[in-house]
Amino acid sequence: QVQLVESGGGLVQAGGSLRLSCAASGRTFSSYAMGWFRQVPGKEREFVAHIGTSGGSTYYADSVKGRFIIFRDNAKNTVTLRMNRLKPEDTAVYYCAAAPLEYSDYSGPAPRYDYWGQGTQVTVSS
Repeated sequence: QVQLVESGGGLVQAGGSLRLSCAASGRTFSSYAMGWFRQVPGKEREFVAHIGTSGGSTYYADSVKGRFIIFRDNAKNTVTLRMNRLKPEDTAVYYCAAAPLEYSDYSGPAPRYDYWGQGTQVTVSS
């Protein structure tokens, strides 16, 4: 298993940037494909970005492609979401997630993510 803790959310003006970090426990972090999701109250959780175990493969939702960057540091057990040119519609609670080990080599975003952080609020003002 892996435990996840997000940090780095906050309030930012439209056009600004934020950096979200996710710290993972456990010595097998490098075996987990990781993702970032977001959720607005009253709406379903939305996929944002995914990164493979080595960091060499990344995938993004169309809504954030070209603005957000996901990367990981397996030596530090962290995965980061760098968010640039933020828009008010990016306002949400952002969650870090880990896919089960059976999807470690899956090509693309995992069909399922079993481990979730508690979330961090991102608010973008217009």
